[in-house]
Amino acid sequence: MPTLLRIDASISGTASRTRRITQAFTDAWSARGPEFAVVSRDLAADPIPHLPDAALHWPARMRPADAAPPAAAEALQAELIAELVAADVLLLGAPMYNYSLPSTLKAWIDHVHVPGVTADFDEPAHPLAGRPAIIATACGASYEPGGPTDGWDHTVPPLELVLGTAFRMQVEVVATELTLADTIPAMAGMREAAAEQLEAAVERARALAAR
Repeated sequence: MPTLLRIDASISGTASRTRRITQAFTDAWSARGPEFAVVSRDLAADPIPHLPDAALHWPARMRPADAAPPAAAEALQAELIAELVAADVLLLGAPMYNYSLPSTLKAWIDHVHVPGVTADFDEPAHPLAGRPAIIATACGASYEPGGPTDGWDHTVPPLELVLGTAFRMQVEVVATELTLADTIPAMAGMREAAAEQLEAAVERARALAAR
């Protein structure tokens, strides 16, 4: 049974662009048949705590002899890793907050990025290699290459590094920009472009799910 793991981090509720994109992907995925399962985790409604112990950055065999991370934290980390490894496709709703990813999503990354378990370190450990990972992202302005704010996006690049380089997943980015055009008067002239970008992102998400 093919399984989609959908993770949303937006705190904007029904106004969220990333949730609209992830919902479009989920609907198209589910429409393929009842065997296409979905596991959802909402990091806004049910946030994951930050790692409470540095030992959890490592598998048990690589921790100091005196390491004793809290049992509940270790169990949660094991649950999150098992959930990720069991998924055939990963879908992340990752809006840009203050030029970076939401802290709740960073906490999830910190739990599942474990050298020697999900990422390579002392031995090959790439259980996610080759699996699709879709990053649905939205940002208030534009950060296109060559523009005045080129390089200001610290949301997508870290995710591409973790998912694509460390986990060796096949990463696809579905992005929509100019989300503040409806709010900031100086950006009012960009509203049409913002709406067009969002619709294009939604259609691309559907197309990715269908294949």
